[in-house]
Amino acid sequence: MEPCFLTAARAAARHTNASLTALLFAAISLGFGASSASGQSYPAKPIRIIVPSPAAGGADLLARTVAQKLTERLGQQVVVDNRPGASGNLGMELAAKAAPDGYTIATGSATNLAINPTLYRKLPYDAIKDFAPISMGALFTHLLVVHPTVPARSIKELIALLKSTKAEPTYASAGPGTPTHLAGVMFASRAGIRMVHVPYKGAAPALTDLLGGHVSVMFPPLPVALPHLGSGRFRVLGVTSASRLTSYPDIPTIAESGFPGYEAIAWNGFVAPAATPKDVVARLSSEIGTVIKMPDVKERLSADGSTPMANSPEEFSSFIKTELEKWGRVIKASGAYVD
Repeated sequence: MEPCFLTAARAAARHTNASLTALLFAAISLGFGASSASGQSYPAKPIRIIVPSPAAGGADLLARTVAQKLTERLGQQVVVDNRPGASGNLGMELAAKAAPDGYTIATGSATNLAINPTLYRKLPYDAIKDFAPISMGALFTHLLVVHPTVPARSIKELIALLKSTKAEPTYASAGPGTPTHLAGVMFASRAGIRMVHVPYKGAAPALTDLLGGHVSVMFPPLPVALPHLGSGRFRVLGVTSASRLTSYPDIPTIAESGFPGYEAIAWNGFVAPAATPKDVVARLSSEIGTVIKMPDVKERLSADGSTPMANSPEEFSSFIKTELEKWGRVIKASGAYVD
């Protein structure tokens, strides 16, 4: 017969194990409940969209347009917080370090998520590890334009002209490492030509100098070039997108002009800090996607030269990685690094 103290010990152990099991199931249940509640109760306070660029730009227009509609749909104020500086690095660092609760998100772009990670030798954030992609918002193409004094009316004529002269033409950009710069690097590399890069502090002043004849070539973003189309102050030779623009079908793509696969587009989308709950990211993605597809929103963004576009967090994540690899190769080939 088993001693009574052993029987008592076994009974106590069974009781303890049962209690631990009950506590474990309770903890798991609370965890699932908290996760579900985070999505159901969100948002419970105002949401901030950090725009790492000045007001009145493409990212700012997208953020303010979406913020207005989200405020109406979510019942909470959605505010835009412009934090420009260091090609978007300051604002993106701020967003990366924000509380991952869905109440601070940011506009990620080709510059700060796909170009800067290779361009800058030291970056205060990791474009992949520090952010949870939410959705694309809009993309826009660039144009290849020349001053009217350049005697070329097609891309083939431009390349033939540049190869026949020892002089190296100047091409303007919005600054080192910007899409306006790297679109030119990619074009010159594919065409086997040399051009002298002249950087400016923004696409607008660069285009102003091209209009004045101080530089010969530029790859301005469509929203910046749009007010001058048809003015005769520059000649458009091509677009940098993979396909022709529906609004300007007569302008050929660089890809179809002898450079298959050439594509240089700029884009803006939305990201959250990396540890933001997945159900909150999914809610934001769904709401932003609905907003982007609204007729009045599409009309407003299209009027600025952008192409409205929304996708899932997974699709946007894959797109960012592809863009990061593409621009990384271009930057390494150009040697355009910033310490």
